[in-house]
Amino acid sequence: MPGQLVLVDDEPGLREAVQAYLEDSGFAVNTASNAKEGWELVQQKLPDLVITDVMMPQVDGYQFLKQLREDPRFQSLPVVFLTARGMTGDRIQGYAAGCDAYLPKPFDPDELVAIVTRLLKQRESLKASGGSGETPDVADMARQIAEIKAILTQRGAIVQSNSSVKLDFTPREQSVLDLVVDGLMNKEIARRLETSVRNVEKYVSRLFTKTGTNSRTELVRFALENGLIT
Repeated sequence: MPGQLVLVDDEPGLREAVQAYLEDSGFAVNTASNAKEGWELVQQKLPDLVITDVMMPQVDGYQFLKQLREDPRFQSLPVVFLTARGMTGDRIQGYAAGCDAYLPKPFDPDELVAIVTRLLKQRESLKASGGSGETPDVADMARQIAEIKAILTQRGAIVQSNSSVKLDFTPREQSVLDLVVDGLMNKEIARRLETSVRNVEKYVSRLFTKTGTNSRTELVRFALENGLIT
């Protein structure tokens, strides 16, 4: 899937290597050596996705992400964090700040390409559904989710919480996941959790990334089959 990307990293060697790999994979990549240059590039290019290092001098990745999210043009722009800090607490901090994916260094370039491809597909799906994060036919989606739950229940495929699949969900991500499995759409989830639809869209996007799924029905099936609901 072609896409316009902005890559921000203060390490020249890594920046050039990642750019070359992404371009070989069919993406158009514009690079910046710091967040200030990255901000200027984003405004010029209006990219489909941003990849940024976290630990940079002067303006770090968190400040850069905050700057992006405060601009209405880039509130839904997918952002991937690259960082040498890969502990669970660091990842949670990154997701809480609003990044869409968090990839610790050193990383497999193929994994980065897979993440970028998935996020771009999700972005296209949002555009196709009017940017709401909902499918065009909400009733049909609810029906599909109900059917999946019924089928898996009949087969005895819903496992308990001792499943071998262990994922690091934040409490809010878990709450959103439980409500998605219950068949609620984003607007309903936002009302239930007393938050904005935009925040729910971000949590659903992170759930897609963490579970390797690309749709709500895939997410529901994955969650039920692996005992990920509370």
